[in-house]
Amino acid sequence: MQYRLEYADLALVLALVRGGSLARASELLEVDVSTVFRAVRRLEKALGTALFEKGRNGYLATATAQQLATQAELAEQALEAARLGLEQGHDVLSGTVRLTCSDTVLQGLLLPALARFMKRYPALNLELTTSNAFANLSRRDADIALRLTNAPPEHLVGRKLGEVHYVLCAHRDYLAEQGERPWQDMSWIAPDDFLPDHSSVAWRRQAFPTVLPAYRCNSMLSVLDLCRAGLGLAALPAFLLRPDDGLQILEPELPGCSIHLWLLTRPDCRALRAVVTLFEELAGSIRLPA
Repeated sequence: MQYRLEYADLALVLALVRGGSLARASELLEVDVSTVFRAVRRLEKALGTALFEKGRNGYLATATAQQLATQAELAEQALEAARLGLEQGHDVLSGTVRLTCSDTVLQGLLLPALARFMKRYPALNLELTTSNAFANLSRRDADIALRLTNAPPEHLVGRKLGEVHYVLCAHRDYLAEQGERPWQDMSWIAPDDFLPDHSSVAWRRQAFPTVLPAYRCNSMLSVLDLCRAGLGLAALPAFLLRPDDGLQILEPELPGCSIHLWLLTRPDCRALRAVVTLFEELAGSIRLPA
């Protein structure tokens, strides 16, 4: 007769996966270490398979344990949603939504938006992945994507949230040090070969063909950090600038650099309540500078 798993079994496995040791698992479960040890041995015997391997760094979960831990988390989330529903007297949105965006969009647009509404959904779990590739969404590794693109993939559905403009800027202290020097003689900060076709790179090469950047960075956030540090000029998306960062805009709306911000999802996700709710909340909360 096949062993019938109980919630206590899932909770046991999840605690040991999270804790990585008998001592930590016993703290999470609020029992003593020997109880955890005996319970794991009994469960492995009942299932007829090993769940953990004892290593130098503690208890390592097998593939079976990882699978059980995933199901345990889902059960844990369902119980929490039920508890909140009883406390609040209404249906509570629950589940896990996987969202992908670039690190630039995460810092400049997504995090401020999430801070505006996520507290209303305490049982909703969000998994964030920072990537520049649409492949995450296409491979079903994500449910929602927030992307800067003028040509979103046709197999995805979504909403254009607005247009992002790039500006040329530098820290006011750096400009004061440079005096009347022409821009092309100053230090420039730019993305390196990770974005060779970036519109800001194309603009600089056309507008200032003799400029060789003094600093090259592997992310636009690093470009921003160096610019804020007063190390030179940089072309940046306007949504990254803040009133208190000391940056002065030298040229607004660089020609040929504007790009659309898209909120995208897969067609099959439109039937998922958690995904649809998060999608609509993001669409109404993300704010681009005018």
